[in-house]
Amino acid sequence: MKLEEIKELVEFILGKDVGEFELEVEGLRIRLVKPKPEIKIMESTKNPTPAVVSPSEVKEPAKQEMKKSDANVHYITAPMIGTFYRAPDPSSPPFVKEGDHVSKGDVLCIIEAMKLMNEVESDVDGTIKEILVENAQPVEYGQKLFAIIPD
Repeated sequence: MKLEEIKELVEFILGKDVGEFELEVEGLRIRLVKPKPEIKIMESTKNPTPAVVSPSEVKEPAKQEMKKSDANVHYITAPMIGTFYRAPDPSSPPFVKEGDHVSKGDVLCIIEAMKLMNEVESDVDGTIKEILVENAQPVEYGQKLFAIIPD
């Protein structure tokens, strides 16, 4: 199978209500497993106590202090299913951090898929507003990874 065929297959399976898929063709084995949605059960109390927050405890979000509005945010999404890494190896600094200026083509992260390391590059010039995924976390195809305010 060619890489494009594999990508099309992954996109097709992700769009379906299939929890697990496996295919073996000419010695190539592909297995896709969608994570199950996490269900949280919360206990309710009969007499809930309202939370009291003093004005000194209220913090203004630092990420909201960007010059341009949120309507002008560009998102970099995961091109595949895999594991998100912010740096080329554990001992190296991350490729980018919030507030960094990036140019089109700059490497932002690596996604490991099937033991292959795939670099994810910026497709715009701009400033990293927010990194939406923690290091070494699994990501899904199309999941938002970075919020960038374009120049």
